[in-house]
Amino acid sequence: MARIIYFISVFIILLINIILGNWWTIYVWWSMVIFLPLMVLGAWDMIQTSHAILRNFPIVGHFRYLLEAVRPEIYQYFIESNNDGKPFNREERSLVYARAKNVRDTVPFGSQEEMYEEGYEWVSHSLKPIHVAPETLRVTIGGADCTQPYSASILNISAMSFGSLSSHAILALSQGAQMGHFAHNTGEGGISDYHIKGGGDLIWQIGTGYFGCRTSAGNFCPDSFAKKAGSDQVKMIEIKISQGAKPGHGGILPGIKVSSEIAKVRQVPEGKTVISPPAHTAFTSPPELLNFIAQLRKLSNGKPIGFKLCLGKRHQFLSICKAMHESNIYPDFISVDGAEGGTGAAPLEFANFIGYPLTDGLIFIHNALIGFDLRSKISIIASGKVIDAFSIIKRIALGADLCYSARGMMMSLGCIQALRCHTNDCPTGVATQNKSLVGGLVVSQKNKRVYHFHKTTVETVADMLGAMGKSHTNELMPWNVNRRIDHSIANHFGALYPTIEMGSLLPTSKAIPKQYADALTRANSQSW
Repeated sequence: MARIIYFISVFIILLINIILGNWWTIYVWWSMVIFLPLMVLGAWDMIQTSHAILRNFPIVGHFRYLLEAVRPEIYQYFIESNNDGKPFNREERSLVYARAKNVRDTVPFGSQEEMYEEGYEWVSHSLKPIHVAPETLRVTIGGADCTQPYSASILNISAMSFGSLSSHAILALSQGAQMGHFAHNTGEGGISDYHIKGGGDLIWQIGTGYFGCRTSAGNFCPDSFAKKAGSDQVKMIEIKISQGAKPGHGGILPGIKVSSEIAKVRQVPEGKTVISPPAHTAFTSPPELLNFIAQLRKLSNGKPIGFKLCLGKRHQFLSICKAMHESNIYPDFISVDGAEGGTGAAPLEFANFIGYPLTDGLIFIHNALIGFDLRSKISIIASGKVIDAFSIIKRIALGADLCYSARGMMMSLGCIQALRCHTNDCPTGVATQNKSLVGGLVVSQKNKRVYHFHKTTVETVADMLGAMGKSHTNELMPWNVNRRIDHSIANHFGALYPTIEMGSLLPTSKAIPKQYADALTRANSQSW
């Protein structure tokens, strides 16, 4: 009886008002407006069969769903501290917002980090600091077979497709990239009019769905690819093998986001959920991957070609290295994505429990290329929770040449980490195709914020390098970064993650590192 007391009370109040009042009085009319809908709602709750909570607790049960709906906002605004929010805490988000708005990003009274807790990391400064010009922090990507190398910023926009992001978000990102002279990865959704209109340098990502360069059957179309790759705006091409947030799983674009415009760009049916195949059809083995890279390089007239992956089975990456050594065909760059990377939609188990985190994957891939004497031929791009100057310096010290940022760039657009990317209800107009919400994102304002976030972050990298006595990120080494092991012990990354000897994984090596021996034995240059 207690669980339906509210429903009974509403009924009694409504009945008393009807008995004591006249139907035409204002008082009774207002009581009908308030209580009659509640009576109808309560009656429906008791007869519906989908929700046990509402069936057992009519009317009152709705408060449970209401509170559940606003739980993320309540937690974010009233409960979490500056350092315990996920995936990014309030301190990190506030830093991005301040830099994007080009306002003061300094903090008062000292650090809130727990410097004696396990896992705390920092860089070693020099007693002989220098000045570093931010504009010098660029990296040239392109190997011996590349005839159109690209001078890239150390920080670029990571892969986020039109469809996952709104038209206004894509346009603002592209315009910000153009203003700041850095690159914008298209994501696997293809090159849209908004990428082109924005004018920014593009890294065209080719995923398993071959969106924008596919046949009617969904396979790779060389002619369509060559036509788009010839654009002066396309600076590099990236083959997406896997991504950190859902490695081994195809991309997911919910049908509610597949508008007629997006369907045209991707060459897919409107309104239907798009799930990219988990694997490519253009290649099924290491030699075929390398031949595909050579084909794309030729079709693009010598532009840098690379591939992106989240490290999984180590011997499979070593298989690629063996195939590169045997064929003398090399990618110009490899993008290493961490399992902590972001996504618009992923199964929980894939996001939480599949794939190597960025630090582990980056170190292995960097060492594998050193072991096969390939590191000087191939650039490495790191992606995974890169949001501030320290995260860039850390990734480069561990083996990367430059970095991608996705969620940092989204926050510079105004993303508030509402965690609704997969619902089409993003309140800031960033990750939605709802036109009424997209309209809230004013491109002429947000493009400047993307520009300022990038500019200020790179300037801070330059300041930190100067404090370390380094003139460029290419001077960073693992021993420049430290990590606390426990309350009383800390060590540098050079000791925690040793670099293997050049050429130590080649067939002629007489001293194969023990930690690579088993994977190297299992690696087959002809097959995964």
